[in-house]
Amino acid sequence: MWVKLCCLLLYFLALFVLARVFEAVAWYESGFLATQLVDPVALSFRKLRTILECRGLGYSGLPEKKDVRELVEKSGDLMEGELYSALKEEEASESVSSTNFSGEMHFYELVEDTKDGIWLVQVIANDRSPLVGKVHWEKMVKKVSRFGIRAGTFNCSSDPRYCRRRGWLKSTLIMSVPQTSTSKGKVMLKEYSGRKIEVEHIFKWITAHAASRIKTIYNSEHLKEEWNKSDQYRVKIYLFANLDQPPAFFSALSVKFTGRVEFIFVNVENWDNKSYMAEIGIYKTPSYILRTPEGIYRYGNNTGEFISLRAMDSFLRSLQPEVNDLFVLSLVLVNLMAWMDLFITQGATIKRFVVLISTLGTYNSLLIISWLPVLGFLQLPYLDSFYEYSLKLFRYSNTTTLASWVRADWMFYSSHPALFLSTYLGHGLLIDYFEKKRRRNNNTDEVNANNLEWLSSLWDWYTSYLFHPIASFQHFPFDSDWDEDPDLFLERLAFPDLWLHPLIPTDYIKNLPMWRFKCLGMHSDEEMLETFQDSESDSDSENKELFSSEKEVSEDDELNTSHRRGEGEPWCGAETCLCANKYCHREPYERKARSYGSYGTAGDMEPDWSAWPSEMLHCTECVVCLENFANGCLLMGLPCGHVFHQNCIVMWLAGGRHCCPVCRWASYKKKQPYTHPQPLSNDTPS
Repeated sequence: MWVKLCCLLLYFLALFVLARVFEAVAWYESGFLATQLVDPVALSFRKLRTILECRGLGYSGLPEKKDVRELVEKSGDLMEGELYSALKEEEASESVSSTNFSGEMHFYELVEDTKDGIWLVQVIANDRSPLVGKVHWEKMVKKVSRFGIRAGTFNCSSDPRYCRRRGWLKSTLIMSVPQTSTSKGKVMLKEYSGRKIEVEHIFKWITAHAASRIKTIYNSEHLKEEWNKSDQYRVKIYLFANLDQPPAFFSALSVKFTGRVEFIFVNVENWDNKSYMAEIGIYKTPSYILRTPEGIYRYGNNTGEFISLRAMDSFLRSLQPEVNDLFVLSLVLVNLMAWMDLFITQGATIKRFVVLISTLGTYNSLLIISWLPVLGFLQLPYLDSFYEYSLKLFRYSNTTTLASWVRADWMFYSSHPALFLSTYLGHGLLIDYFEKKRRRNNNTDEVNANNLEWLSSLWDWYTSYLFHPIASFQHFPFDSDWDEDPDLFLERLAFPDLWLHPLIPTDYIKNLPMWRFKCLGMHSDEEMLETFQDSESDSDSENKELFSSEKEVSEDDELNTSHRRGEGEPWCGAETCLCANKYCHREPYERKARSYGSYGTAGDMEPDWSAWPSEMLHCTECVVCLENFANGCLLMGLPCGHVFHQNCIVMWLAGGRHCCPVCRWASYKKKQPYTHPQPLSNDTPS
């Protein structure tokens, strides 16, 4: 997870640097930056009209270019970035579809139950033609969609009873606007009563009703009273301008941010005394002033702060976000991070997509689960102070220059999705290249695995999970009733191949204990000779006892016999090895020769038993290779307590024999730890 997070942060850094490169290239080719102001005098009439349409100001009664230019200047400063965005939006000319309502419930769900948006609905009465023709309606939908106003059509033939109850007996236009200034308030429906059925007149009617929700100030006394008033709104945005009504984008934002930000329009058209404006720091008009408990912020001075709906919407969302905004942001980031798994995972193509689907499901599930307690936590009434401090932190951080760059980059890449996707793909391919190179240097075989090999290994793992115990889960003594239950036994017989070839993961091998065999010191030649003679005589006497004893001897009897050996037997010391005894029980004559050979190598030194794990049995011989332990050799122990050479037992287990070579205890199951018996008395056995 941390690797994917680092890759995602690196990608965002690359996007930031790439945006700066694009700005430098644009400045080199055209000689201006996106934040550079544009003189409206140098613009054509078409460009000026485009700017007014994007800001939501009517120009139908202004036939001359001079009047249009003055209206642009009165609405706010024009930057190169805003002009470029407006022209690109006009060239795109994407068709916007309107919603067709199927009945009363559909209309109520989308229009009357929506508390933070504006709807324009064309009602078509029974056996009547629509009020606005198809061509003009498409232009109307495209025009209002720029400001977040949704459009739809309600045909009374689908629900005539609802139309009669509403009084819609003729074709008309209906506009829904939130009635109150509180979030999730009531919605009122207003009907168009104008005579002229033209796009500009209908748009003026829409903007006039939307602007009526904004508080308007006409004199300095009212401004002073409003400026010093403290109410429920912590964030207020003021528009100081010489206009009849605020632009449509300003009115649309007031509906969208209902209950979060208060929008105030200060009409300074007929003001004679502007001294109070100078006192509060307003020296020019038009000005967009954001007033927060932390101070005053002048919108439009930093990068990307254009006089448009999209730019101001991203600015206000960063200052006063909703919980839904934070959830959507976290959802996008988590999915971008999860898609990095497609490039980090190496091997077969099917493996990449299987891992990707698994990661997407896991990350999104964890995100939703983690958001549930957060939502419940925010509903607690005594957390208002925590909520206010969080918003204060957002306001401090998002009014910096770096935050303005991030918002500008977000608007740029969101308006060019192909560039965003191509850079993400290129970044992922680079990650894939370096990851593949790193794994090849580590000699990882999974890089060259094909689809069939990976599917085969996946099937092996799946069948192993179904029919065999997982070794990593067996961290406790596990007493299986596999052999006692006849039903389980019969089910296992139904799969003969699985019976003959068990599929047990070998990941438990790396968790088995390993240590070095160490000796304490050297023995003299006299001690070696004496020890060998004693061991030879003891071995001969023991062989006679073994041949004269019964064939069925229990393991406990063998262990007791091993502890009754003389103290002079050198190869097992005071505490005898069980594995050596079992082997020697089968071949007593070979043990005699090997015990002599052991003293020629490492047996002449006493083993350092303190270095052995407490649950391991003490011995000096490996049953697999029939060789004694040399000083410094690497040993490995099994859960049953028997000890072997590390290489010998790994080859034994990797060959599919997942049991101890001595006692046949499963090598992946824990066993009760072996406790060494107390040392016997010095009396020699009879």
